[in-house]
Amino acid sequence: MNTDTLAKFDESQQLLIDDFCTQEKLPDTYKILAQKYFFPLADEIIQDQKASDSNKPLIIGINGSQGSGKSTLTLLLSQIFSELYNKNVANLSIDDFYKTKAERQQCANDIHPLFLTRGVPGTHDTTLLSHILTKFLAGEAEVVIPRFDKSTDDRHAESDWETTHEPIDIILIEGWCFGVRPQAQQELSTPINILEELEDPQCIWRQHINHVISDDYLPIFEQVDKLIMLKAPSFDCVYDWRQKQEDKLRAKTLNDASSSNNKSGIMSTAELQRFIQHYERLTVHLLATLPKYADIIFKLNNDHSIAERSNREVS
Repeated sequence: MNTDTLAKFDESQQLLIDDFCTQEKLPDTYKILAQKYFFPLADEIIQDQKASDSNKPLIIGINGSQGSGKSTLTLLLSQIFSELYNKNVANLSIDDFYKTKAERQQCANDIHPLFLTRGVPGTHDTTLLSHILTKFLAGEAEVVIPRFDKSTDDRHAESDWETTHEPIDIILIEGWCFGVRPQAQQELSTPINILEELEDPQCIWRQHINHVISDDYLPIFEQVDKLIMLKAPSFDCVYDWRQKQEDKLRAKTLNDASSSNNKSGIMSTAELQRFIQHYERLTVHLLATLPKYADIIFKLNNDHSIAERSNREVS
C-alpha cells in the first residue's frame, strides 16, 4: 500500500469510527480503543483470509459476557469489512436463534421449567443456525436470517427476517456462550447460586445444558476460523453491565413510537437479579477456560476499557 493510499485509508478509518460512535452513542474513548485494537484486528483477519487456500467464507466467533460490548464490536467489524475492504458480511448473533417462546415452553414442560427462560444452551435453535451456516459456506446468495425481539421475548415474524442477496465473504457471529465447552461432571453437582439450589436441586437443568453443549453446540463452534473473547474482569461486574443493557432497551422502547405495548420482556430489577443467575455458572466457567481456546483475548477493565490483548493461552 503506497503512502497516498495509506493516508486515504487512515482518513476513511477516522470517518468510519466518527460516524459509528455517533450512530451508537459511544464515547470518544471508544475511538481510541478502535484505532488501537479493532482496526488492526480487522486487518489481521483480512490478511488471514488472503493467506488461506480456501474460497469458503471465514467464520469469526466473538464471545463476551452480557454487557461486555461484543455486539458493538461485531457491528463495528462488520462495517469495517464492508466499507473499507469491500467484503460481503453476514452479521449474526446467537441470540437471534433463540427458540420461540412456545418452543421454550415445550422444553420447560418436557425437560425442566428453567428452560422457559432464554439464554443458556438448550434454548437456541442450533439446527436452524447450522442450516444457515451451511448455506453461507456453500456460497448461496439468498439466505434468510432470523431476528429475535428481546423486548417481547419472542422471535420476530418471518416477514421481518433479513435476507442476504450475494455470497458472503465473512461471517461474524457473536454470543455470550459462544465457544463454551462442557463442564466436567463433578463440577455440576454443587449449586453455584440460589437459583440452582432451589429450582434445580436434582441437577436436571444443569445436566441437560452440559449434554446439548457437547452434542449440538460444539459442532458449530468447531467450524470457527478465529475466536475472539472479550474477557470480563469477573462475574461480579456482569450484573451491572446487564442492567445498563436493560436500561438502554427500556429507553429505546419508550422512544420508539412504533413499538408494541406488549413489552413484557423488559425486566424489573428483581427480575433481572433472578435472570442473571441463569448465566452465572457458564459465565464463570467461560472466564476460567475459554482463554485456552480463543485465538485472541481482550482483557477488559470494569469500565469496558481494554487492559491488554493476548493470544491463546498455552497450558
